[in-house]
Amino acid sequence: LNGRVALVTGAGSGIGQAAAIRLAADGARVGALGLRVEDVAETVSAIQRSGGEAIALGADISHAEPMEAAVAELVEKWGGLQIVFANAGINGVWAPLEDLQPDEWDETMAVNLRGTFLTVRAALPHLKQDGGSIIITASINGTRIFSNTGATAYACSKAAQVAFAKMIAVELGRYNIR
Repeated sequence: LNGRVALVTGAGSGIGQAAAIRLAADGARVGALGLRVEDVAETVSAIQRSGGEAIALGADISHAEPMEAAVAELVEKWGGLQIVFANAGINGVWAPLEDLQPDEWDETMAVNLRGTFLTVRAALPHLKQDGGSIIITASINGTRIFSNTGATAYACSKAAQVAFAKMIAVELGRYNIR
């Protein structure tokens, strides 16, 4: 991945942090994105201590303008973007359907689904220039495990991410984006 630039959302912990560190170990320059810059400071430090290149980016993935600004900052720093890992997400409220409030449903959809869309959308002009890869963290709760009572909003958001990935694969393949 030498010379490639990667954006990893939710890079402050868990899968996102591990992916950011691994991408950097394989030679990518990494934009580690969290809700706040402080959320990804340890990830960036770990990458830099290992001799990799990384910058900390802060944005709420569910809002277009901050995502566009974060991607612009990353591209300005390293001149392009070839890898997008839309990993950030939330569990949201797990509750019986009659107890799940509309605003709780909306928040889960806003972060997990809208956030994935906005992440990819902000990166797309740059990906079209060089081609690249889009990776999306979904969940078995949205693909094959439909027995976790109370996880309706979460499972629906994750199933929608899978459909989103399949649709954009068809649409963006001609740009050498996978």
